[in-house]
Amino acid sequence: MKQLFMGLLLFFISMAVQAEINIFACEPEWEALSQELGGDKVTTYSATTGLQDPHYIQARPSLIAKSRRADLLVCTGAELETGWLPLLQRKSGNRAIQNGAPGAFMATDYVQLTGIPSQLDRSQGHIHAAGNPHIQTSPIMLLTVAKALSERLQQLDQNNQAYYQQRWTDFEQRWQAATLRWQQQAESLKGLPIVIQHNNWDYLIDWLGLEKVATLEAKPGVPPTVNDLNNIVKQLKLTPAKVVIHAAYQSPRASRWLTEKTGIAKVALPFTIGGNTSSTDLFKLFDNTIELLLDKSK
Repeated sequence: MKQLFMGLLLFFISMAVQAEINIFACEPEWEALSQELGGDKVTTYSATTGLQDPHYIQARPSLIAKSRRADLLVCTGAELETGWLPLLQRKSGNRAIQNGAPGAFMATDYVQLTGIPSQLDRSQGHIHAAGNPHIQTSPIMLLTVAKALSERLQQLDQNNQAYYQQRWTDFEQRWQAATLRWQQQAESLKGLPIVIQHNNWDYLIDWLGLEKVATLEAKPGVPPTVNDLNNIVKQLKLTPAKVVIHAAYQSPRASRWLTEKTGIAKVALPFTIGGNTSSTDLFKLFDNTIELLLDKSK
């Protein structure tokens, strides 16, 4: 009897210390943010890594199984995951994470997006009708999303509201201090003329005051042709650039070609958590991004 009692006691103790919310994140940045805000009250899983293109993921059985057990879905939204997330939600049969449910959180719902097309023409490449969804490149937008996500955690787990509020307050203070430091470190980057491989850096460009001279992809999401690249070379003779940027998950071939033809520096930025070995959390992501840009701008 004593052994049975002790077994039940240990069971209930273990249940009490288990995380309250099981979070399925679509991208590494949202898993990392969920961990910052949820602490030991959440368990997290990311459907993608920093070396995968989040546009093109398969709703494989392992992802369906993970989403079936989720209490909260944290994704980018704005059509970024439109090729796989709706199928994942449907196959999971999990009512908690369907669109409109409290357990479905889309980060782009809480910020103002840029790049909304005046007309939708799919022949022009991978165009996002809702606007540019790559908001994780701006620490300002990340803070706005963090506040909304903290409020959602408090809504879903009301017994631990005070805990989530304390985590939010701590994160907000550390993030604001870090953002000020990053802006001071990056002061010399203002006006830096750059070429980008794909239009996924708009919010970083706006935050740091960079000057986008050209985009290698003539059509979003479509690899540039030799003719496209030659046109860029001609353009750079009139409006020179110092750095060509591509995300770690993208092929460097086009950027490398341009570097060989023009001699401008090339840099692969992490883009998200795990994009390189240095970007292991949200703070280090921006530390490393600023460091790489400063190094290549010299």
